[in-house]
Amino acid sequence: MVERLRGGDVRALARAISMVEDAQPGARELLAACEEFAGQAVKIGITGPPGAGKSTLVDQMAQWLEAHGEKVGVLAIDPTSPYTGGALLGDRIRMREPVGNSGIYVRSMASRGAVGGLADAVRDACKVLEASGRSRILIETVGVGQDEVEIARLADVTVLVLVPGMGDDVQSMKAGVMEIADVFAVNKSDCDGADRVVAEILAMQGLSGSTQDRVSVVQTVATTGNGIDELMAAVAQSGERKKVRLPAVAGTWSRGLRVGQADIDALDLDPLKSDRLDLDHLGVAVRSIAAAGRFYEMLGLKVAHEEIVEHEQVKVAMLPVGNSRVELLEPTVEDSVIGRFLTKRGEGLHHIAVRVGDVDGMFEKLKESGVRLVSEQVRTGAGGHRYFFVHPSSTGGVLVEIVGKG
Repeated sequence: MVERLRGGDVRALARAISMVEDAQPGARELLAACEEFAGQAVKIGITGPPGAGKSTLVDQMAQWLEAHGEKVGVLAIDPTSPYTGGALLGDRIRMREPVGNSGIYVRSMASRGAVGGLADAVRDACKVLEASGRSRILIETVGVGQDEVEIARLADVTVLVLVPGMGDDVQSMKAGVMEIADVFAVNKSDCDGADRVVAEILAMQGLSGSTQDRVSVVQTVATTGNGIDELMAAVAQSGERKKVRLPAVAGTWSRGLRVGQADIDALDLDPLKSDRLDLDHLGVAVRSIAAAGRFYEMLGLKVAHEEIVEHEQVKVAMLPVGNSRVELLEPTVEDSVIGRFLTKRGEGLHHIAVRVGDVDGMFEKLKESGVRLVSEQVRTGAGGHRYFFVHPSSTGGVLVEIVGKG
């Protein structure tokens, strides 16, 4: 059977996966024979909540890989049918293009009650796919929740798919599944709220304090293929960062644009090389500092400073977090910048602030470089710091405040 697998026999491949999935006689011997080919494929995990468009995105990724000369295996983990015990095949419905294509093999597998978004036999199925010469294996999980992180233990690179408009915006502020991502894909980015999801993911990463290991954030529209080139480039770069072997098209992938950390890197236009950018604070628009502050108190954060900035018509409460802080912004009048933000978008992340050594020098450098600035000049804000704002159109969708000394 292994000889047939190596020869490209798709029927033998389907039969072999069924053998290991059902633990049929001969399955152990088959896996032992496949063992010498283990580790030859790059495994890319695609996970995220139900309805995020994972299957359609996997369809696009598989076709992209095949167009770049790769033989692709897709393992789509579906919920188990309560009647037959098999997969519900929802993934196959959304992957009509690759099915039957010689360069792409798609297999649905029932979760069969396994936790973590995978099926128990998925590791063995990967070995069979590797023996069949598949150089890339895409593994799509069942729609997962916060603590279902098994895919990270299996995949070389994990793509977490998020979408706007799925409940509390900050899927990005949750622990668990958010921490396993090597690449964030904000899918359905043609819908309202996508930029906000991106901003919240970047803000969450900013709270970690480290700028070196930030995860790429890519906006995609799976139904049209928009953003797939950027997504695959981010996957390749994540693999290189993790020292995953990426043969054949690694050079092709690497020519893509690095999308991750775009909001910060877009501002690093040789901005005084001796003084790298650092996260200063996150500005969060709230209707009531007193009401919102109760949550942060439960986290152990306390207001270190509070004041009213008259010219901004805002009351500010500063809560230190490590070397950074959260700033709660409550409007003092309804027709103010923060007041209008609350009316239009509701409570949430208003801006990200990064700190530089020479705020005046940075203002001139960005202005000369054609970056769109919201501020006409550097101003003095809460706590006496000096600042100006960069328009979201130049930063990847989030309002960025540059703060520092003169």
